[in-house]
Amino acid sequence: MGINIRASAEDYLEAILMIGKRKGSVRSIDIANELGFSKPSVSVAMKHLRENGYIHMDEGGFITLTDAGYGIADKIYERHCIMTEYFELLGIPTDTAERDACKIEHILSNDTFQAIKRQYEKLKSEKNGMQQ
Repeated sequence: MGINIRASAEDYLEAILMIGKRKGSVRSIDIANELGFSKPSVSVAMKHLRENGYIHMDEGGFITLTDAGYGIADKIYERHCIMTEYFELLGIPTDTAERDACKIEHILSNDTFQAIKRQYEKLKSEKNGMQQ
């Protein structure tokens, strides 16, 4: 990933990205609700992410990703989506696929992820070809 940050920080950044896509704006309470964490825990995490240049928080408490934060969130989100869909193509139930993707999206090397992504795209293409 280039930047070495903890999986929990990646989860927060990914949540900010996902909530922003869904709702248009993000506040700490949205993140707490999304991830099932307490508001104080989220506040501490947001302070660290802000201090490290991954997010910006305005006077109204609205959170946006900086370019650095967006870069990390987007990579994790791509990994999450591809891994979830890949597992589903393999016949794994959606809830299990989601949980497993969330666990491994942080630990895969880029080389391993790229290999899985190639297999996913090949399998998806083959499956789409059979459905036509």
